[in-house]
Amino acid sequence: MRLKRDFYDRNTILVARDLLGKIIVHKTDSSIYKGIIVETEAYINSKDEGAHFNKGLTERTRIIDEPGGHIYIYNIYGMYQLFNIVTEKKGVHGAVLLRALEPISDIEEMYKNRYNREYNAPSKREIINMTNGPAKLVMAMGLSKEKFYGSDLVNDDRIWVEDAAQKINAEDIVRSKRINIDYATFGKDYLLRFFIKDNKFVSK
Repeated sequence: MRLKRDFYDRNTILVARDLLGKIIVHKTDSSIYKGIIVETEAYINSKDEGAHFNKGLTERTRIIDEPGGHIYIYNIYGMYQLFNIVTEKKGVHGAVLLRALEPISDIEEMYKNRYNREYNAPSKREIINMTNGPAKLVMAMGLSKEKFYGSDLVNDDRIWVEDAAQKINAEDIVRSKRINIDYATFGKDYLLRFFIKDNKFVSK
């Protein structure tokens, strides 16, 4: 079942934790990509220097002002894109970065998207490396800022998040510092990264 608005318009930290085990779906004319969300990071407000929206609303960050459930994709290093889900009520800024997925549907097409070559008896390492990072999963799932910036996971026919058949137990959720935000004087030590314990697709 597709997650509704009331899942997303809550406290950002709770959404980041509760997204673990949920399934993101991207439907195209020829494929239905699905991946289990196994790692997330919460970015909580304008004081969080790790957040890309901490300087306020700009043309790039304007979607953060919308209700939870909207998609915020941005470019990094001039060549990669990262997929975030807006959280909180309208006007209360927060977002969750998807850091890693476990692919479960249309894996061959994901492989082609990620590596730009045919799927031909790939190694386990190659399969894991398809989606074990935030930019990698965007490529594998066929997502892009151009197609999905500002789209709404609650009602978009192309993309949504489904509830999981089984909830992740609290003892199987690990919480740690976020990755690659050492520049943030305020926020770098927050324990706002969540991942599923012992899942092989969690980023390294």
